[in-house]
Amino acid sequence: MDAEQIAAGRERWQARYDAARKRDADFTTLSGETVAPLYGPPPGVDHPGFARIGWPGEFPYTRGLHPTGYRGRAWTIRQFSGFGNARQTNERYRMLLAAGGGGLSVAFDMPTLMGYDSDDAKALGEVGHCGVAIDSAADMDVLFDGIDLAAVTTSMTISGPAVPIFCMYLVAAERQGADLSTLDGTLQTDIFKEYIAQKEWLFAPEPHLRLIGDLMEYCAAEIPRYKPLSVSGYHIREAGSTAAQELAYTLADGFGYVELGLSRGLDINRFAPGLSFFFDAHLDFFEEIAKFRAARRIWARWLRDVYGATDERALWLRFHTQTAGVSLTAQQPVNNVVRTAVEALAAVLGGTNSLHTNALDETLALPTEESAEIALRTQQVLMEETGVANVADPLGGSWYVEALTDQIEAAAEEIFTRIRNLGADGTITAGILRGIEDGWFTSAIADSAFAYQAALEKGDKRIVGVNTHTGTVAKELEILRISHEVELEQRRVLAERRADRDDALVRRTLDELTAACRTETNLIPAMLGAARAEATLGEICGVLRAEWGIYREPARF
Repeated sequence: MDAEQIAAGRERWQARYDAARKRDADFTTLSGETVAPLYGPPPGVDHPGFARIGWPGEFPYTRGLHPTGYRGRAWTIRQFSGFGNARQTNERYRMLLAAGGGGLSVAFDMPTLMGYDSDDAKALGEVGHCGVAIDSAADMDVLFDGIDLAAVTTSMTISGPAVPIFCMYLVAAERQGADLSTLDGTLQTDIFKEYIAQKEWLFAPEPHLRLIGDLMEYCAAEIPRYKPLSVSGYHIREAGSTAAQELAYTLADGFGYVELGLSRGLDINRFAPGLSFFFDAHLDFFEEIAKFRAARRIWARWLRDVYGATDERALWLRFHTQTAGVSLTAQQPVNNVVRTAVEALAAVLGGTNSLHTNALDETLALPTEESAEIALRTQQVLMEETGVANVADPLGGSWYVEALTDQIEAAAEEIFTRIRNLGADGTITAGILRGIEDGWFTSAIADSAFAYQAALEKGDKRIVGVNTHTGTVAKELEILRISHEVELEQRRVLAERRADRDDALVRRTLDELTAACRTETNLIPAMLGAARAEATLGEICGVLRAEWGIYREPARF
């Protein structure tokens, strides 16, 4: 790109920056020196390839979605939390919001994630242990008691039974008197990554995709601000993938959902802004920054050039980041504070829209109140003290960062080609489904995980406190333990609610859901009816299992 084109781009950026709203904050260094909101090539200098870097708020969005960067709006502090029963988790949410959290992110326990009630035999010993137990809309009422759902953005990390859980959330909002059309938040719903990495599904892929398509249609028509899909690379990376694999598999899954929306006849310029992403921030600082920058560039190009999106907002890749749980160590766990801070800084310098920072004790148990506060304060120190929010894409133009961004993008494009070639019709969706069926994704991730573990065993890769610098004076941590009484109490409350509800109404709504499953009608209204009648998660998912069967992954050796 020649100097004249660069100067024209800077003028476009300046006009957009001047017109945008900025935060009322101090944008000087610690020494009081003024810093510019953006830095770029010196005036009058040609910069070959600068079109791939560009300006914040302008295609291809390598440097961010907005011309102001974080001067316009800082990232949302969204701490992932849930444990025990709804009352206990509600108390933690109130603490996080009072301490400066900007949104909620709900972690569910394993029975809920698998669509079972707390009194199901398969739930024994698991209730409340890795997240909050939710059995019906009444639990949602308690979970969000005193929290205005119309005023707080709420993210829910669940995929298999995401749609019935979403319906229970809507019922809780209705009972608060909220206008459902104004709700804002994100539901994960990403079933592709379950087959690829996390393994929390209910049925075969096709009926899950039907539910997701119904949800996309419903949200586009009824709740336009709510994002019905958060395409997750986090779990792919935690399973052992490389950064390039995380990026490629995640974006490919996103392309698959774009193809799903188009197959439903939805307008890409309307539904694509409702897709968001969820990435891992790992410890290789510059590689992670490059990954985030490449993600925005790839998504914008594919949405425009492959799928025909024309609206600017449809080209934007919005993403939440969580620091890498897999990087945390049980040995010398206080070191995890440092790891989390470095990973969070990488996410911020990569332009994340919201962020969760892991607590130092999460490799051992759910966070204590104290460790959760430290995790929250880590973000606040970055935001308030370091100056990283003063300049948009401060590493833009770095030879190293730009080379890494190009390198990861090229690796991702090679993977997209392989995925397309897996399918019979050349679509990304067909390739993903074939890759799931053949175990291609899981095999590739397993190979990457094995290679990293072998490097650790040989000492080529080092982890402080694990295979190097193992001496310590640290004492054993006090950790949060979930009492068995939580499960007993949850089962007791569930039995009382079943006894108090209108059983005839519950049966009628479940029969209506069964009938809807046998047609092509959108399932969300029928599921909402069942949730309003206090049908349980297990009962609703039981209807779906009866209609669609269950899916068992083929054994592979």
